[in-house]
Amino acid sequence: MKIVTAAEMRRIEAGCAPLGLPAPLLMEKAGLAFARAVQDMICGVSGREVLVLVGPGNNGGDGLVAARHLARWGAQVRLYFLKTRPESDRNWQMCQEYGLTSVEVSRDRDLCLLRDWLETVDVVIDAILGTGNSRPLAGDIAAVLTAVQEVQSTQHFRIIALDLPSGLDADSGSVDPFCLTVNDTVTLGLPKTGLFNMPGMVKAGKITVVDIGIPEGLTSGIKKELLTAEDTRSRLPERPFQANKGTFGKTLVVGGSENYIGAVYLAASGALRVGAGLVTVSVCRSLLPLLASRLTEATYLSLPETAPGCPAPGAAQVICRETHRYNALLIGCGLGQSPAAEQFIASLREYGFSRLPGLVLDADALNLLSRVSEWWHGLKGAVLTPHPGEMARLTRLPLEDIQADRVETARRFALEWNNVVILKGAYTVIASPDGSCRVSQFANPGLATAGTGDVLAGTVAGLLAQGMGPYEAASLAVYLHGAAGEMVRRKSGDTGMLAGDLITALPEVIKQLKGGTPARAVACY
Repeated sequence: MKIVTAAEMRRIEAGCAPLGLPAPLLMEKAGLAFARAVQDMICGVSGREVLVLVGPGNNGGDGLVAARHLARWGAQVRLYFLKTRPESDRNWQMCQEYGLTSVEVSRDRDLCLLRDWLETVDVVIDAILGTGNSRPLAGDIAAVLTAVQEVQSTQHFRIIALDLPSGLDADSGSVDPFCLTVNDTVTLGLPKTGLFNMPGMVKAGKITVVDIGIPEGLTSGIKKELLTAEDTRSRLPERPFQANKGTFGKTLVVGGSENYIGAVYLAASGALRVGAGLVTVSVCRSLLPLLASRLTEATYLSLPETAPGCPAPGAAQVICRETHRYNALLIGCGLGQSPAAEQFIASLREYGFSRLPGLVLDADALNLLSRVSEWWHGLKGAVLTPHPGEMARLTRLPLEDIQADRVETARRFALEWNNVVILKGAYTVIASPDGSCRVSQFANPGLATAGTGDVLAGTVAGLLAQGMGPYEAASLAVYLHGAAGEMVRRKSGDTGMLAGDLITALPEVIKQLKGGTPARAVACY
């Protein structure tokens, strides 16, 4: 599923008419799809009180279509107009035929009436502004949104945005001071880039994408995609009956230090749980007994050390001598940032990253590389897995700039570094050097805990070992990891989730994908 800018969406909509989908029919489909999504969200609308805030443009028109269908299904619908609709507006005419209560904001009395309605309403629909607005909110719109915010603080009604919360920039995710914090955003046809950037993602709440009948050919050439179960299912590696462990590849996981022993355990477990045929864990000699007693399914490669958990100068040579036996190599989980670890990474870089098998660089490998000027030289075809803080160190950019436009930041540096970048966080971004980009549909606070990134890195390496390309392995890993987190959240909630909980959930997610019953976060109808 493509992710679009406002300009791309306008171009797509303009292209619908020549293909038999003129603007009035597109609006009817959009309003109906939105109304159906609302009905599903609140488990039926019969007898529910619904207030629709109707803007002056197409977003308001979509809202009128939705209002008519909700009323037809038994909802008690009221319309609050921010501007007079022309009498020739057919959607407004049909709402009048249904006898819907309406008022237009024009005087203080009407704002008082709005507040009275808000005291009893079940659902408020924000159909004021869509993708076309770029001006600061002011006047009646600002006053109405302020009133909703004030009453919302004391009443329990659900706010659902039609396409976008009014005041949220469709491209950047920046928000106007008057923009509502909504419970749900039902975006029409295709998701908009701004929904996945800060602070827009916070304002948008849970995102649902509804199909409005846009012909597929109109989205060709757009390189940003939302990761969906349907797209992901086809990427799963095959599991032939006649396979042996060599069929599914061999993964070497290198990392660990005296204070971060568990990281390599989590990474190796992630690789095993997504189907790698053999996983070898390479750690300093003193750490090996601790890991071997916990992870009995892996094999081990011990590294010489100068002190407990500190690789000796010859440790990099041990790795380089063995890499020809493996299909994928993961470096960095729990490695630490000691001088010994720094020398270890420098030695591997001197040996030549391009001579290593399918490479994943995570955590401290990235932190140590970030200390080197133009560190990416000689590195090609790898998967880099930074969280926002690590990305800031790698790029020398402020953290706020990274988070302000996560999608374009990941795309820019994947191109500059000539490697695949996984920018972790809510709605994780996967970017390819060719400009392609995918965005995870999952935003789960339960994943904000130590070790979940190690599981993700191991998942990427385990899929690389099975013959997947870097971009495809990264995309599938991010989906599986996010869906595993969603599965754990549904079972146990998002407080107290542990990285280890994801490990056993990964095979379950793969099973569901194969069976056609995937976990969902961003709903797609």
